[in-house]
Amino acid sequence: MKVIEVKNLCYSYGNGREVIKNLNLEIEKGEFVAIIGHNGSGKSTFAKLLNALFTPNNGEVLIDGLNTKDKNSIYEIRKKVGVVFQNPDNQLVASIVEDDVAFGPENIGVKREEIEERINFALSAVNMQEFRKKTPTKLSGGQKQRIAIAGVLAIKPEILVLDESTAMLDPRGRKEIIDIVKDLNEKGMTVILITHYMEEVVNADRVIVLTEGEKVLEGTPREVFKKKEELKKAGLSLPPATILADKLREKGVDICEVLTPEELKEELCKLFVKI
Repeated sequence: MKVIEVKNLCYSYGNGREVIKNLNLEIEKGEFVAIIGHNGSGKSTFAKLLNALFTPNNGEVLIDGLNTKDKNSIYEIRKKVGVVFQNPDNQLVASIVEDDVAFGPENIGVKREEIEERINFALSAVNMQEFRKKTPTKLSGGQKQRIAIAGVLAIKPEILVLDESTAMLDPRGRKEIIDIVKDLNEKGMTVILITHYMEEVVNADRVIVLTEGEKVLEGTPREVFKKKEELKKAGLSLPPATILADKLREKGVDICEVLTPEELKEELCKLFVKI
């Protein structure tokens, strides 16, 4: 079942620069899609088009059949599509964690008794229950981002969009957020991950590569990362494990192509067994 349909989508800013050019794509319910591209490729603009923060100049974005151009549908669309942006400090609005998580449900008219249930659900989903009475500004970057995600989850969206949401975190913080996202996806939530960390992309069902606002590559992570020259032209790198495996092959090591550290470890263990 399609939850997102993008048809001939075009978007330009006030200066006339076209950021999204004739983009067409579909996303199925429960799918995990990663969107990658160099800076200025249109990734973040696309995120804002998905929940009607921006409106297409041409073409359409349909969210579960609702058109983002229809002003009467915007409220419902923003309940269905939750977006977590890069800087959590820009998304935290209250002085207590539980009040921050409650902010979204309160603004869509959820009853107080249900809001309490949603706070518990959202904080449990990001493993932050023990911090509900804490002050958000005193938390670490990773903890703040978890609270930002919890605030979105409390609205109970069908689709979670992460727009460079791990960009300001250290490797440990990034892994924590990606683990949470994978768990949410496994429980049925549709996830759109916009990132420039290739090691995060390997978790996706499908990868879409944007260049200058146009879709230039699409496929599973393994399919996309095989197209090394095309990725290089798009200004993108490979996952670290893939790069290391390539360098080992250049040195004459008999090793298969890999995407993840786990796959690399398995290949290296095979070599030791042969010895």
